[in-house]
Amino acid sequence: MHGLGNDYVVIDDRQKRIDEKDIQELAKRLCRRGFSVGADGVLLVRNSNTADIKMRIFNSDGSEAEMCGNGVRCIAKYCYDNKIVDKKTIDVETNAGIRRLVILTGGRSVANVRADMGMPSFKRKDLPMIGEGECIDEPINVGDEKLRITCVSMGNPHCVLFVSDLESHPIRETGPLLEKHSSFPKGTNVEFVRIQNSQEIAVRTWERGVGETSACGTGACASVAAANRLGKTGNRVQVNLSGGVLFVELGKTVTLEGEVEKVFEGQLFQDD
Repeated sequence: MHGLGNDYVVIDDRQKRIDEKDIQELAKRLCRRGFSVGADGVLLVRNSNTADIKMRIFNSDGSEAEMCGNGVRCIAKYCYDNKIVDKKTIDVETNAGIRRLVILTGGRSVANVRADMGMPSFKRKDLPMIGEGECIDEPINVGDEKLRITCVSMGNPHCVLFVSDLESHPIRETGPLLEKHSSFPKGTNVEFVRIQNSQEIAVRTWERGVGETSACGTGACASVAAANRLGKTGNRVQVNLSGGVLFVELGKTVTLEGEVEKVFEGQLFQDD
């Protein structure tokens, strides 16, 4: 499945047939493009004691993530289409807390899914990030450059930079340096943002444990939260990504809306 090209192998593991010690290696093996299924990550559907269903997400390098906006929207559509949850409003337990999803339109192929993403936090301790207080438009040394960053937690960490030109900016060089910068003990996702107007931005994401992706749901939310905090945008913003368009609205919580699509399905046979 994918949300704007941000693609995942979704596995119904409610029976916990996958051994805990094997999950990370399985994710790395399944996500290897050209040699396996190929994906940005693996999503496991699990039973939950506190919500309708539980999601665990593993990046292509095998690391486990706290939350993913596109991933959780994929999970909601998967559970609805397969009658795992027989309603259009679905509560999903994640490592960042419970998220409420609503299936808005669509059939078996494509659907628009809206997610309640919770509240953004600019506090360093919530990312986590070295230091005290918030990180708002602060300078940071990256290689030989000094950049200005705003950091946001959407249940997972994001470092947001505002740039004048997304095409020429050295994202593949700067992204990995910030992802593993000593300021972020657990690493961070990195968003490169160009303000188009007060209601529209363009974003490219360097995703922690994955690399550059065509879209990132939590990254879109973090980008809008940072832009709004700095007075660059309003509360409802269209986010243009290389994979398509997401809509983010800031209110009592942050809502994320966009398309989710099933690409294909198959069977996985474990080796004896």
